[in-house]
Amino acid sequence: MPEETKAKNFEEFLVDNGYITKTLYDNLKIQGQQTNQSILSLINSQRLLNPQVMAQARGAFLNIPYVSFIDNPPKDKIVKIIPHDTEIFYKLFSFEQDGTALKVAVTDPTNLQALEALEFLSKKEGYNIQLYITDEDSFHSVMNKGIDMGKVVNEALASIQQKAKEEQKKDTQDDKDKEKSLQQLIQEAPISKIVDVMLTNAIDAGASDIHIEPSDKDVRVRYRIDGILNIALILPSNVLSAIVSKIKILSNLKIDESRLPQDGRFHYETISRTVDLRVSILPNVNGEKIVMRILDKTTKVPSMQELGFRGKALEVAKESLTKTTGIVLITGPTGSGKSTTLYAVLSNLNTANVNIVTLEDPVEYFMEGVNQTQINADIGLTFASGLRSILRQDPNIIMVGEVRDRETAELAVQSALTGHLVFSTLHTNSAVGAIPRLIDMGVEPFLLAASLTAIGAQRLVRKICPDCKEEIPVTPAIEAMIKKQLNGVSAAELEGLDLSHMKIYKGKGCSKCHNTGFRGRIAIIEMMGINAAIQSLLIGHVTSNQDIAAEAVKSGMITMQQDGFIKVLQGVTAYEEVFRVITE
Repeated sequence: MPEETKAKNFEEFLVDNGYITKTLYDNLKIQGQQTNQSILSLINSQRLLNPQVMAQARGAFLNIPYVSFIDNPPKDKIVKIIPHDTEIFYKLFSFEQDGTALKVAVTDPTNLQALEALEFLSKKEGYNIQLYITDEDSFHSVMNKGIDMGKVVNEALASIQQKAKEEQKKDTQDDKDKEKSLQQLIQEAPISKIVDVMLTNAIDAGASDIHIEPSDKDVRVRYRIDGILNIALILPSNVLSAIVSKIKILSNLKIDESRLPQDGRFHYETISRTVDLRVSILPNVNGEKIVMRILDKTTKVPSMQELGFRGKALEVAKESLTKTTGIVLITGPTGSGKSTTLYAVLSNLNTANVNIVTLEDPVEYFMEGVNQTQINADIGLTFASGLRSILRQDPNIIMVGEVRDRETAELAVQSALTGHLVFSTLHTNSAVGAIPRLIDMGVEPFLLAASLTAIGAQRLVRKICPDCKEEIPVTPAIEAMIKKQLNGVSAAELEGLDLSHMKIYKGKGCSKCHNTGFRGRIAIIEMMGINAAIQSLLIGHVTSNQDIAAEAVKSGMITMQQDGFIKVLQGVTAYEEVFRVITE
């Protein structure tokens, strides 16, 4: 740890002890004055220091020892000394006891209420409390330790069965009363507990979607983690209606409507995160199927490099951000990370000097300083109608969630031609494929030549888990395939890679990646800048994919396949992952 020096406040302490540079401090000070935020809140929101380092620094500043529990959780019996509600409310817990000496870890040692609660405990129980500081990740790992979804669900189901038997023994009730009683007991605490643990486990596991799927025998619950669906839980079919009703109540939907699809959303909090869930309910032959998309608005918008931009793709993307007019499109199938890429782009442009307005369906990230609008087709607020209204809001930069029809496409082009910078997404398989798609929608090629700035295409691949990553042999077939794909790629793009001595990797599987060998995802990307040569092709009505692709590659574009195999050789992802997504 850096040598400690005297400082007036914690922010200055971070500078004096080398946690952040003086230049960064000065930049944050200016940024804070513009956005009315403190330097510390900017450091936390932008995650300039990870939670462990931040906690260590606060401990050094306050002269309180730091302790971490990421890889070394405390014993269960010690954790239970302080009431669980108190732990959650004040974000603290005990982790070691020696006679009357009790060591307590707290995430915020400046919280006077937490300190008063500990003083009350000390006087009441006779403990000599020794205070330590810990980080948020350690707190969440300790609080989540021991939550066994299977155990909780089995206990809830046993409770339901027991109450059902008791109701059936009451001979004085008629059939209607018995049915009503059974429905009531299923709607009560046990079902709430099943839904809570289902949601909490999915959120803490980093799932993007929860699927609740009825069959004729049971109900299957699956989580989509890193783009792949995995079975998390199997429930008896007799609890389906109660679970559906519970989720409908949370989503403010019609409980008595089971014949028509319904859409809604609700807010949910766990110990570690606060999220929104977008709910879709669809009737099928075995009941109602539920899919819940987890939207974490508190998640930091990743940088373009973190998303996977590199080399020529990063160069083209950054160049497009220097423009004040034009259209930048990101293409790919559903779930390929297009919206996240647009958010990363906007975060680079988000300053007090520009007016950024967005139309989104749904709003997935909250961005300070950006005017974000949620599409609502039920009341007539579509991308097209919203875009017309946006143009009367004096925008510099416009983000339209998706170009779905001719009207939206034409409005986007007109917006770009009249002095706006427009970002949007399109469902095509490649960057080149966006041009014929827009022409099919009715946009004239010469207008595309005048308005398009850049088109990107991407897919998401799973990243190899860094904790169980290992090198594997390169088979002759894989070596030949990679060399064929990377033939003609510039030396600058292959910097640091030796194609004559290839190395590829895989994840062996460990507890941190749930034995999958993968943790997290990254994009493989192609970025096509619309240069003079491509503009000439469009003006001359040469719009075939082959001709435009040839010109793009000639100008240095790296294709998605090439970017994927470069990331394989860099050890970021596995060969099978790239092959899986480019052949879908």
